[in-house]
Amino acid sequence: MLQKHELVYLTEDASHDAAIELINEEAFGPGRFTRAAQRIREQGPHDRSISYICADDGETIGSVRMTPVLAGSVKGHMLGPLAVRPSHKSKGIGRELVRIAIEAARRKGSEAVILVGDPPYYMQLGFEKVAYGALEFPGPVDPGRVLVVPLVDDVHPRLKGVIGWRKG
Repeated sequence: MLQKHELVYLTEDASHDAAIELINEEAFGPGRFTRAAQRIREQGPHDRSISYICADDGETIGSVRMTPVLAGSVKGHMLGPLAVRPSHKSKGIGRELVRIAIEAARRKGSEAVILVGDPPYYMQLGFEKVAYGALEFPGPVDPGRVLVVPLVDDVHPRLKGVIGWRKG
């Protein structure tokens, strides 16, 4: 019998926290806490109003979080973590979560969406490489994995300097 999936994309709220923690643990393991991007996230809360989950028949099976950052002089959002349960991989859920989150950031007035991730995957979704070594992270990061979706015209020249959490 064919299993029908009822996928629903919703704005994250506190009731999703435990499921999101489990999904991220499955996807990234304990090493996720030592990553430079995680150190930025620890500086302040993510923006729930533009962070999303995907539910299948009521079960949270995917998540993307957006954290407000100042990257050089660019007021943007850091995308991540993005994770989908292994049972739902390769169904386009991660791509849709990224698309929804970028559009929400654009509506909120963000100048750019930045992440540290796999270029072959994210460049298909509209991300571009940030100039090598242009951004200073609070910890080691592979500069070749720092990517951006510019949401205004002059983003690339302003992505120079420290990246960190910003209020609002």
